[in-house]
Amino acid sequence: MTVKTANADTLAAYASAPAASRGRLHAEPESATRSVFQRDRDRIVHSGAFRRLQYKTQVFVYHEGDYFRTRLTHSLEVAQITRSICRQLGLNEDLAEAVALAHDLGHTPFGHAGEEELSQQLKAAGAGGFDHNVQTFRILTALEHRYANFDGLNLTWESLEGVVKHNGPVHAPAPELRAFSQTFDLELDTHAGPEAQVAALGDDIAYDNHDIDDGLRAGLFTLADLADLELVGPVLAEVRAAHPGIDDARLIHEAVRRLIDLMVGDLLAETERRLRALAPASPEAVRRASEPVVAFSDAMRQKERALRQFLFERMYRHYKVNRMTEKVRRVVRELFEQYTQAPNCLPQEWRTHAEALDAPARARVIGDYIAGMTDRYAIEEHRKLFDVTAAT
Repeated sequence: MTVKTANADTLAAYASAPAASRGRLHAEPESATRSVFQRDRDRIVHSGAFRRLQYKTQVFVYHEGDYFRTRLTHSLEVAQITRSICRQLGLNEDLAEAVALAHDLGHTPFGHAGEEELSQQLKAAGAGGFDHNVQTFRILTALEHRYANFDGLNLTWESLEGVVKHNGPVHAPAPELRAFSQTFDLELDTHAGPEAQVAALGDDIAYDNHDIDDGLRAGLFTLADLADLELVGPVLAEVRAAHPGIDDARLIHEAVRRLIDLMVGDLLAETERRLRALAPASPEAVRRASEPVVAFSDAMRQKERALRQFLFERMYRHYKVNRMTEKVRRVVRELFEQYTQAPNCLPQEWRTHAEALDAPARARVIGDYIAGMTDRYAIEEHRKLFDVTAAT
């Protein structure tokens, strides 16, 4: 039986072909109906870490509104944008989707505020801090316990390499990553393959545009505030000119849609220019290139940075967000302190593991437990531990 993939007949020479995969760390029979990269994607979707993304937030805590993005909806948006770009470039959509869906698995509850607090607590405990990219790697290679013959998901080399390096070469790898790569060499000092490079910028496109949408919905800034941004202002004016009298809700959605198209179009034009100049004959040639092959133009990158700066100042540092940030950091801090002082408060399977370790290693186990929590589970655990009227 021949395994059929979404764009198997149109893959470019520099795309990652399933038949040329470098394989898995643990050899296992492959599927008769799915390519190796389709199987990777399916393993990610069926993982516990992926399901928990539904109640892990980007900026807003889950109870602040049902329409704000979560890590799950963000990951789905990244996957959709990434697949569309890969189809135009002749890249492997299945591999790109796997990387896109996996890239945020290691995030803590409460977004970056939760990560910063957990990292601070782990550093103080001598356990080396916390990084969500490293945690994603640990989930994929060790922390998921679903399969009889191995820990982790046993992804292909290409999927794992793409997740680890989607933001670029890793010049100072964490000890776990360095040790793993000595056995299953991920070539940490090179760029990622082309599909992972697309996923990285698909992440940027999704992130920028959903933060515009969510920030407006939350009332953290207004359409008038966006008018002076070189990337956003002309699009808003274009929509108003094409649809006089359009209401704000439709204006926002139409503008975001056009912004995504604009950024995708720029990325495709710049990437095609770089591909013509490099003329790579294989994905390895893309990895060995002196610069990323997938990129925005300089003009678009400058506009995108100005938008990021605006969002940082007007959204991520808004006083309403700051207030919630302080609340959720306290939740993470007090959970960590309580489990450290009284590990017998951990669930039995975590307690058994933690009590057999020295203090820094025990702190890492506690960090893994907290990092795996959803927003609502962390809030509920905090209530159970500190509210004497709460059922335990």
